[in-house]
Amino acid sequence: MEMNNIQAFFNRADAFASHNGMTITEVREGFARAEMDLQPYHMNGAGTVHGGALFTLADFAFAAASNSRGQLALSINSSISIFKGAKEGKLIAEAREISNSPKLGSFEASIRNEAGQLLASFQGMVYRKSVALESLLNESDR
Repeated sequence: MEMNNIQAFFNRADAFASHNGMTITEVREGFARAEMDLQPYHMNGAGTVHGGALFTLADFAFAAASNSRGQLALSINSSISIFKGAKEGKLIAEAREISNSPKLGSFEASIRNEAGQLLASFQGMVYRKSVALESLLNESDR
């Protein structure tokens, strides 16, 4: 399965990420990058990026990275630590596989601003199902 197909699938099929202005910009085996330009609707009451927006961006990159081997992988655990807020600009999440087994995969993701400052760190684990991601790709084309 080609990485471009996986990237296109997530950008097309993940309605929640799309609704929040997020895009997968790169996918390699065990890796994905997601980006979003901060908008007023991403802000919390204190005027900084909402923690849920940070989590969603990291989770979106995590989803693409964990499915990059072509086997359907679904999150079973995830957490985030937030170190710094942001009020404007582009945010970039990069998810990397740190452990791979036939049924479980562990990932870490960093979220940075355009200046490269670390805003948050995300950890996630997936369960790999006995289903090819390609079957979902074909279904979404209908």
